[in-house]
Amino acid sequence: MGEPVPVNVVALDPVLEAGTKSALLACPEVSLTAPGGDPRVVVMTVDRVGRTELDVLRSIRETPSRPDVVLVAGELEPADALHAIAAGARGLLRRREADPVRLARAVRAASRGDCTLPPDLLDLLLEHSGARGAAADGVAGPWDAAGLSDRERSVLRMVADGHETSEIARRLCYSPRTVTTVVHDITQRFRLRNRAHAVAYALRAGML
Repeated sequence: MGEPVPVNVVALDPVLEAGTKSALLACPEVSLTAPGGDPRVVVMTVDRVGRTELDVLRSIRETPSRPDVVLVAGELEPADALHAIAAGARGLLRRREADPVRLARAVRAASRGDCTLPPDLLDLLLEHSGARGAAADGVAGPWDAAGLSDRERSVLRMVADGHETSEIARRLCYSPRTVTTVVHDITQRFRLRNRAHAVAYALRAGML
């Protein structure tokens, strides 16, 4: 199973913080860091995703250790999910679904650089982004000019589903190195920060 993933919890409500820590204590795959520690992943628990919450998320990502963030929210609409991923969230969970098993899975995925979303939320995001179109804000984005190849779209869709590189490679009959290269090419071509950022922009542009 490997070493436990060092995790910190951030919440604007002390009750939410206590509940999240309690759930994580039931996960042998993770270990809560001591105050002032250096977590690899931060679990951020909120009631809703608003400007204040997004600012806190960005500030976590901008700390020197740049931990990955799993966002657990009471309410999570497609637009909220897009904003959260663009702000740097690696994983998204609804609070009612954040049992110890799902929470540990999202934390482990984030520590590997993978992005996880609830399957039904991914479907809503696809509908949401398709309805908005590639120029939803009246400004053409980088995806409009070049788009994605079928291979890139297949890989990115599986990244959005939370699959590991090895699993993507097995399902699509590619080598793990090919999958890693495809994702790297996408992030470099469109000047994106990471896999989660690539998924957010592809969804927003209606390319998935």
